Amino acid sequence: MKKKNDSIKPLQFTSGWEYAPAPESTDHVKLDKQYELFIDGKFVKPSSGKYFETINPATEKKLAMVADADEKDVNKAVTAARKAYDTVWSKMPGAERAKYIFRIARMIQERAREFAVIETMDGGKSIRESRDIDIPLAANHFFYYAGWADKLDYAFPNRRPSSLGVAGQIIPWNFPLLMAAWKIAPALATGNTVVLKPAETTPLTALKLAELIRESGLPDGVVNIITGAGKTGAAIVGHPGIDKIAFTGSTDVGKLIQKSIAGTSKKLTLELGGKAANIIFEDAPIDQAVEGIINGIFFNQGHVCCAGSRLFVQESIADTVIRKLKMRMETLIVGDPMDKNTDIGAINSKAQLETIQRYITIGKNEGAEIYQSACSIPSKGFFCKPTLFLNASQSHRIVQEEIFGPVLTVQTFRTIEEVIEKANNIPYGLSAGVWTDKGSKIFNLTSRLRAGVIWANTYNKFDPTSPFGGYKESGFGREGGLHGLMPYLKF
Repeated sequence: MKKKNDSIKPLQFTSGWEYAPAPESTDHVKLDKQYELFIDGKFVKPSSGKYFETINPATEKKLAMVADADEKDVNKAVTAARKAYDTVWSKMPGAERAKYIFRIARMIQERAREFAVIETMDGGKSIRESRDIDIPLAANHFFYYAGWADKLDYAFPNRRPSSLGVAGQIIPWNFPLLMAAWKIAPALATGNTVVLKPAETTPLTALKLAELIRESGLPDGVVNIITGAGKTGAAIVGHPGIDKIAFTGSTDVGKLIQKSIAGTSKKLTLELGGKAANIIFEDAPIDQAVEGIINGIFFNQGHVCCAGSRLFVQESIADTVIRKLKMRMETLIVGDPMDKNTDIGAINSKAQLETIQRYITIGKNEGAEIYQSACSIPSKGFFCKPTLFLNASQSHRIVQEEIFGPVLTVQTFRTIEEVIEKANNIPYGLSAGVWTDKGSKIFNLTSRLRAGVIWANTYNKFDPTSPFGGYKESGFGREGGLHGLMPYLKF
């Protein structure tokens, strides 16, 4: 007997309909051939005289040479931050601090197009995402925390909050400017000074932010931005003049940081890896849910710690959801990130592409059924087709381990109890998604899923007023919202 869905003809995506190229211009962008360290309000050469190159992952062409900071440079940055904290920033009234933070937010808005293009060139994400999500959200975080700078006594009544001192901040490569905003804005609002290190593969928007900060008139040494790889980050973490560490990145590095500061008085927040469950119930709005699945895993090439990389579909609708999901995947355009038509841009680096490809091989060897869209990908640059693994199980490595790429695993379930048990059976606890028509079901799951952020009938919705963070191996502490002020205060 034929199933109902057998009579539905699949859509054809090879009929010759193509979008004309719509590349974003780069004429308005000015990139220097060489970038120095931003310390005490000035750009200074690294003590070692060493530089490394940052490349465009879509073309593999060099964009610029960037200074490689060592322990001496870290010490200079921390010394400058301490001086600025002691003499200027901690003494400045909150309303005055707010003026500088507001000014930075407005300047980001004014230069939004330039920031968006640089973010795409250096990181590989599509220009639409940089333009419509990353840069506006970065500005919004500065606006939001500027508003809190003179209201800390209202935020924490009867607790007498005060600043910590110098914050050492280390950010990842998947949302370079946005992560800088997440870190810098609340630190400044609460009266702290900052030493920030961007990821070595995506330093350019942080260095452009340094130029903007200098132009804003922010007192020298309040924000210092130094570039380098793991050794530079380790020097920041280990420096005795740092009062607080904020790290976003891999769980393995987060564990090393936690061990290294054990026994010290440094405060710590960690926002680490994730392997989120995206749960589709049979009463969900299916077409809307399919869009949520696509957004959950293929946004930013899957380079998202809260990506919905584990899909759980109720058994009664699994065939329909998977069919619609496959058809929607075929419409995704993979290619030049600077083209406004592109949905999925370049993988951030060759090393990350190799990691994703290794996990795809593991998934095949584990016996999961692979499906990849029929799209063509450029011969130059680091690209990966959107990938689906069907018939996955809890024991598969591709289900348990973070891939950080456009790879989705699919499992089915029958009951609420079953899916809650499966969703929580993971080392991570950063985020989750629930799709259902029943409000009571949403409240039931959100109270029982061990995840810091749970979206209902949507996914990847971010707002500066809403706290973000995880449980278990996804870290601790919160960024965003009123909660995001607390890691930078003592009471």
